[in-house]
Amino acid sequence: MIAAQAALELRMALRHGEQLLLTVVIPTLLLVLFSGVDVVDLPVDGGERVDFVAPGVLALAVLSTAFTGQAIATGFERRYGVLKRLGSSPLPRWGLMTAKTAAVVGVEVLQVALLSAVAFALGWSPEGNGAVVALLLVVGTAAFSGLGLLMAGTLRAEATLAAANLVFVLLLLGGGVVVPLERFPQAAQDVLALLPVTALSDGLRAVLQHGAGVPWTELGILTAWAVVALTAAARFFRWE
Repeated sequence: MIAAQAALELRMALRHGEQLLLTVVIPTLLLVLFSGVDVVDLPVDGGERVDFVAPGVLALAVLSTAFTGQAIATGFERRYGVLKRLGSSPLPRWGLMTAKTAAVVGVEVLQVALLSAVAFALGWSPEGNGAVVALLLVVGTAAFSGLGLLMAGTLRAEATLAAANLVFVLLLLGGGVVVPLERFPQAAQDVLALLPVTALSDGLRAVLQHGAGVPWTELGILTAWAVVALTAAARFFRWE
C-alpha cells in the first residue's frame, strides 16, 4: 500500500506544472545564470564559478521539493479533505506520510541527476565523498520535510501557499545558495549560518568544492532542525 501510494504521489508531483517550475526550471536557470554570468563575485578559489554555484543549487532543489512543494501540496490536500479520507483508509497515517516522503526522495533523485548533468556540461569538477553528500541530502530532506509538514498541518492552505513561497524566496536570497554569506554584515552572517538551507549549502560546498570530509558543524545544524521540525510536525499536525 505504501509503495502504491508513493508511486501515485510521485506521478502527481511530476504532472504538476507549477511544482515542476519550482523544483526543476528555477534551480536549472539559476545554475546556468550564476555559473555563466558574473552577477555576483563568487569565492571560486581558482576554480570555475559552477564549482561554487552547483552545491548551493542542489541545496535549493531539496528546499523546493521537500519544503515548498510538499507544504503547498499537503496544505491543499488537507483543505479539500483528501488527507482526512486517506487517513481513514486501510493505509495508516504513518504509511501515508512515509509514501509522501518516498515521493519527495524520488523527485529529488531526478533533480540531482538533471542538475548534475547540467553542471557537468558547464565544467563542474566535484570532489569529496559521495556517501557524505548523500548523508547531507538525506538529513536536509528530513529537516525541510518536517518544516513543510508542520506548516501544512497548522496553517490554512492559502496561508501555507503564501508563506512557503515567501520562505523559498528569502532563503534563496539570504541562505548562501548563490550569494556568499560574506556579502552580508557579520551579525547577519552569524544568524544566517544557523538556517538549514545555509548549513546544507555550506556542507555540500565543503565536500564537493573543497574535498572535505564530514562537515560536522553543518551536519549537526541540519540534524537539530530535522529532530525539532519532525517532532513538532508529529505533535501539531492537524488532518482536517
